[in-house]
Amino acid sequence: MSAEPAFLLHRKPYRETSALVDLLTLNNGRIRAVAHGGQRPGSKSRQRLQPFTPLFVSWRGDRELKRLTLMESRGQTALLAGEGLLCGLYANEIATRLLPLELPAADVFAFYTALLEALPKPAERALGLRRYEWALLESLEATPRFCTPEGHMLDPQTRYRFDSQSRAFLPSGQGLEGRTLRYIEQGDWDHVGLANALKSVMRAALAPHLGSTALRSRELMLAMARRRQP
Repeated sequence: MSAEPAFLLHRKPYRETSALVDLLTLNNGRIRAVAHGGQRPGSKSRQRLQPFTPLFVSWRGDRELKRLTLMESRGQTALLAGEGLLCGLYANEIATRLLPLELPAADVFAFYTALLEALPKPAERALGLRRYEWALLESLEATPRFCTPEGHMLDPQTRYRFDSQSRAFLPSGQGLEGRTLRYIEQGDWDHVGLANALKSVMRAALAPHLGSTALRSRELMLAMARRRQP
């Protein structure tokens, strides 16, 4: 097959000198493949297979586990540090957890690419993550329905909580205002004061698909936040 743009999501040792990798590709979504020599010190495969590096890859195989036949760099590695790095690790981790193998996800790829450009910029980081999370939910056909489970419109004055079974919103005294949820539905994500509500909705919508195992990247974020506390 011809070379395809890709990013490395996850890598682990495989047998003696190879690596088992998950890649996010432009046309084929997430693929899992063996990179021969991917763990050998000094090998070109190991040098190229780095997180946040734009790649061209090709592979062979009809089964779920492919064999990489080409790995070439197609650009500069995103230089991430601190919170930006942890957000990048989070983006990789949730894609590895959520995307079924070989499910086409061109929008996810596009928003991932945009996210890597946003992560070094603190002011753009949160919104880039939310748009990427939304693209993942869309690929799973799991985006929230901004209505009640019965299909009724949300009352701007009423508070609601997300119901994972219906993907809709139930009245709740401790939830988010219907007015706020309407802003999110309209895509008006730059609205002042919306960041925390948007994060809350995304986390609730993603949770049923991530399973019960804690995200390693989220644990690292919490540890960083605790270290910052006086």
